[in-house]
Amino acid sequence: MLRGSLNCLAFFALAMLGCVPSGQPSVPVWRVKIVATYPHDPRAYTQGLVIKNGQMYEGTGRNGASSLRQVDLTTGDVMKSLPLDEKYFGEGITILNGKIYQLTWRNNLCFTYDLDSFQYKEHFKYAYEGWGVTEDGKNLIVSDGSSDIRFVDPSTFKELRKISVKHGTERIKNLNELEFINGEIWANVWYDDRVARISPESGQLLGWIDLSNLFPRNQRKDKDQVLNGIAQDPDTKKIYATGKNWPNLFEIEIVK
Repeated sequence: MLRGSLNCLAFFALAMLGCVPSGQPSVPVWRVKIVATYPHDPRAYTQGLVIKNGQMYEGTGRNGASSLRQVDLTTGDVMKSLPLDEKYFGEGITILNGKIYQLTWRNNLCFTYDLDSFQYKEHFKYAYEGWGVTEDGKNLIVSDGSSDIRFVDPSTFKELRKISVKHGTERIKNLNELEFINGEIWANVWYDDRVARISPESGQLLGWIDLSNLFPRNQRKDKDQVLNGIAQDPDTKKIYATGKNWPNLFEIEIVK
């Protein structure tokens, strides 16, 4: 009886890690090793993270505190900052063709800026909530907090196609900040310490990356201090992660 109980508990633990969810196919789970730790502004409610030309660009959220920033990656110093009007709740950011794209949450607007000067260029409207955004070198890839991911024309913001992210037949909801890495979409999941690896063609879950060791929940002072921010340096291929109001940015190595 005891052995059976332990087996049940073990199965439940694996299911919670995403290894063997009931009725769904098993997928790999990767963990991470911390390679280096850098300072991160704990006042930054991180919504988007991008690395370009050795510099980190960050979009922050909350009304009255939303901004677009250029940050020194190793010191955490804010080199340049553009505040958003307090009526806007900033969300994810990405960089494509020399422009920064910054979503807003429920304002249904995406602002674009010149990468070098932060000069405002134009804005686009959309009919859904804005959460995360990345790019595949050609199109923007946008999440709205559901299980859907849209591929969007960067010059018009017109939707080109949409995928539903699933693990088997089960939809994975609360998709948040995005990054396109090695031909996959990597997605933060709101209030989850895992990042989903997603097929951009089918939307099927390819596996999970467990980042719970970066900033353990028992060290967080606020329930909103969730993991949200993952970026790859396109030149060095190094991967970085942080979260909302986290005091550190981590360089990480993926370990299976």
